[in-house]
Amino acid sequence: MTDISGCWDDVHREAARLKPLHLRQLFAADPDRFDRLSVRLDDILVDHSKEKLDPPAMASLLALARAAGIEARRHEMFRGETVNVTEGRAALHVALRGAADDDIGTAGGNVMAEVLAMRERMLGFARDLRHGRVASATGEPFSDVVNIGIGGSHLGPAMATRALAPFHDGPRLHFVSNVDGADITDTLKPLDPRKTLVIVASKTFSTLETMTNARTARTWLGDAAAHQMAAVTSHPAAARDFAIGDERIFGFADWVGGRYSLWSSIGLPFAIAVGDKTFRSFLEGGRMMDRHFRTAALEGNLPVILALIGIWRRNAMGWPTRALIPYDQRLHLFPDYIQQLDMESNGKRVGRDGSPLARPSAPVVWGGCGTASQHSFFQLLHQGTDTIPVDFLLAARPLDAPEDHHAILAANAVAQAAALAFGRTTAGVEEAMEASGGSAEDIHRLVPHRTLPGDRPSTTILYRQLDAMTLGRLVALFEHKVFVEGVIWGLNPFDQWGVEFAKDLAQQVLPMVQDGAGTEELDGSSRGLIAHLDRV
Repeated sequence: MTDISGCWDDVHREAARLKPLHLRQLFAADPDRFDRLSVRLDDILVDHSKEKLDPPAMASLLALARAAGIEARRHEMFRGETVNVTEGRAALHVALRGAADDDIGTAGGNVMAEVLAMRERMLGFARDLRHGRVASATGEPFSDVVNIGIGGSHLGPAMATRALAPFHDGPRLHFVSNVDGADITDTLKPLDPRKTLVIVASKTFSTLETMTNARTARTWLGDAAAHQMAAVTSHPAAARDFAIGDERIFGFADWVGGRYSLWSSIGLPFAIAVGDKTFRSFLEGGRMMDRHFRTAALEGNLPVILALIGIWRRNAMGWPTRALIPYDQRLHLFPDYIQQLDMESNGKRVGRDGSPLARPSAPVVWGGCGTASQHSFFQLLHQGTDTIPVDFLLAARPLDAPEDHHAILAANAVAQAAALAFGRTTAGVEEAMEASGGSAEDIHRLVPHRTLPGDRPSTTILYRQLDAMTLGRLVALFEHKVFVEGVIWGLNPFDQWGVEFAKDLAQQVLPMVQDGAGTEELDGSSRGLIAHLDRV
């Protein structure tokens, strides 16, 4: 096996060579740079020619990936081996979008029969609800569905339902996640409890925020609650204890992590919104990306290439954050969704064996929609003191927007990436100001302010159109990217012990906030905050 430490040394040598070079120089030196540094899968194009990379640097990253055992780890995940080592579980979210002829299983055997049975039961319920066969307590069709969840039980279905708004032909969907009472109060206020279904989505069916909101919703539904609530959970007994009947409890296996669960029964509200055909197309898109990730050589493997770009940015170049900017309004929740996927998965400080990591892991992920973001935080991207890499997402064709709108949108995406990469030189500013009649004094005064340094990296992911299959491919693409990064960093991307501890601590603090007793167990700051809560 190749020495991984030597591969890291090679990557850092390539970075030292490239750091002094501006992206303008890299493009000038290689007229074919775009062709050399872009990869395609059907209509999806990943253009990473504006990264501070070149083919030799990419070769060093590919060698690093092989030394880290990407192919073997990939095989282990698809085979259902215990890749979630701290919880002793497989991570078989790929099975959730699988088909009957897929051989995907755990040590206990092929899981596809179980997955498909639950999928058909869930989709049958969604179909019956959409057609009025599953009705409210009064016999009326449901006009509204409220999904109560948090984290992966919220972000996934909310993101997907919004992303595929043109296909939304079912009841109105609403999503509640925050335990702040304003969230559920504002959501329920305009709705009719006689025609509203409430879905409680929680893997454990014990999450404090979700169950608090669920109890509020149950009270709001009144006597109809038993008939107008459904549950999605890995713990059906807890849902039964909440007085939800078996016919409206939809499960998923404990090998499904919350942030990977959209493909499972967690997708019930999404399926209710868009229907069977669109939901299945979404699954097939994910399955297509799975096949590509599982079989393609690393050199042309989209998730691997995106992961290696991430490794390069974080570890070779030392950039601790990245922005994700979809130039698609319907993907406005996508940065939030990927933020959780990336930061909850790889936000770790120890490796699989429990030893401290030798290098930084997950970056801070954030973002927003273009073009609104251009008038918000892009100023910092262009002229701030920090380099922040950007991932752009753009459809080549709008689904239902006027063509002139989309041309302007696409022009902005292309222009922003170019402006970040190449900037605006002092000479360019002077020439433009002279051409517009600027005085020598104004030119001298304003040139420093109007110069853009450029050399700010970005990758653009371009696809034909945002339909269900494309959304499925994009979500699976980022899932596998995060997995590859985790393998290279040597960590477990499938647990979240930091989240679990903070949740447990909140349960302990709750009675102290409610009655003010027992706070002597807490630190001085926490005691002071709780005391002040009681005083104001």
